[in-house]
Amino acid sequence: MTDFNILAINPGSTSTKIACFVNEKCYFETNIKHSAEELSVFKSITDQFHFRKEIIIKVLLENKIDLNSFDLIMGRGGLVKPIPSGVYEVNDALINDLKYNTTKEHASNLGGLIAADIAESLPKAKAYITDPVVVDELQDVARYSGHPAFKRTSIFHALNHKAIARQYAKSIDKKYEDLNLIVIHMGGGVSVGAHCKGKVIDVNQTLDGEGPFSPERSGTLPSGDLVRLCYSGKYTESEVLKMVVGKGGMVAYLGTNSVIDIAKRAEDGDEEAKNVILAFAYQIAKYIGMMASVLYFDVDAILFTGGIAHNKQIIQLIKERVEKIAPIFVYPGEDEMNALANNGLLVLRNEIKPIVYS
Repeated sequence: MTDFNILAINPGSTSTKIACFVNEKCYFETNIKHSAEELSVFKSITDQFHFRKEIIIKVLLENKIDLNSFDLIMGRGGLVKPIPSGVYEVNDALINDLKYNTTKEHASNLGGLIAADIAESLPKAKAYITDPVVVDELQDVARYSGHPAFKRTSIFHALNHKAIARQYAKSIDKKYEDLNLIVIHMGGGVSVGAHCKGKVIDVNQTLDGEGPFSPERSGTLPSGDLVRLCYSGKYTESEVLKMVVGKGGMVAYLGTNSVIDIAKRAEDGDEEAKNVILAFAYQIAKYIGMMASVLYFDVDAILFTGGIAHNKQIIQLIKERVEKIAPIFVYPGEDEMNALANNGLLVLRNEIKPIVYS
């Protein structure tokens, strides 16, 4: 079997994760932290490009990793146009949208830009992104919100959803495209997706906080009350947006976004902490039921992933409400670096063809 060398790059708001692979085996991984002081000199996230790229190269060279050995540089996908799931070679159109045409900034936009720049200087490497958060496979009926001024869109933890779904399918010796699954990512945001034969035909729009509340997102709020609050004169637009995403959910109720701390408080008898955990599990269970109906209750499995999936109490609270729908499997944490590398490996082995972004 041919050995392929892959570099995976996953920029976050205050850090950049990188990992080096030979085929499926990771031989080097690190999380480069960026202080608030370092990032404060940049006006935008895109302006951080050279700063982050140079640190990545420095770290690789310090660890005696031969950049010329890489066959493929895989960057975390960003907020580009809505696209189907898959692997995309970073071309001029994609670079343009990562730089200029996004409606919102996100550090993940840097993944493809850095990957392309590094690959350009190497003898054989190509740059790709895969399954960005804007993966859009919604069925048409799911796009209706209830008013033509508001169209439902698909922004969610696509990379982890798809990776876990494929991992489960492989574990039972079946194809992801032959299964109906409900996948729940529980982290700083929560996404609950209905996977129908390889496509996520409905999912809550996680970026703006639609769906269940989470450690720092308010989730779907009562519409009338939200409108009246916006026009009350008490809050600015940015303050309301922060209430919805950033300072909503658990942090609004309990002053912390740490589920570990909240669970400890609940164990120690804090009634509000107990109630918030119960409500969190309740809302996720409710959305699982909604997605089950999207799949006509023909569900092969329910899969949990994300950091909060480590919490057995929360999993049990949800399980009690939904276990009659389908078997439940838990994949704690999020293995995005392996997901990036594995998708790149499929391209290198000619098992899938990269999609042309336009």
